[in-house]
Amino acid sequence: MSSIRVLQIDDEPDILDIVAVSLSLDPEFDVRGCNSGARGLAAAAKWRPDLILLDVMMPLMDGPATLKRLREDPQTAGIPVFFMTARAQTHELDHFKALGASGVIVKPFDPMTLAALLRSQMQPADAG
Repeated sequence: MSSIRVLQIDDEPDILDIVAVSLSLDPEFDVRGCNSGARGLAAAAKWRPDLILLDVMMPLMDGPATLKRLREDPQTAGIPVFFMTARAQTHELDHFKALGASGVIVKPFDPMTLAALLRSQMQPADAG
């Protein structure tokens, strides 16, 4: 069984830790964290994760700018990206999806159900 490689990009050390611990409880997930958009771009191109968890609000290069750069690089253009944000009004969620995000995980999230949530989001839309 191959693992699901998750790259998390978030400038908040506590969130990086919570996600890493949460997903490490599921042996199917292999998680790496980066604390900036620039580091995340480099890690995504080198490691080729199965999905990316991307914080919306970060200094220097925010989540939407990072997503734009991911989509411009042929090596990372097809990787599903899920924004993680506390900004969860309907128009904001629609905006994030319009930018090309595969989904949005609203903060605060439940660490005990994060692995199941990601697994369900990764299913092909036409499955079932």
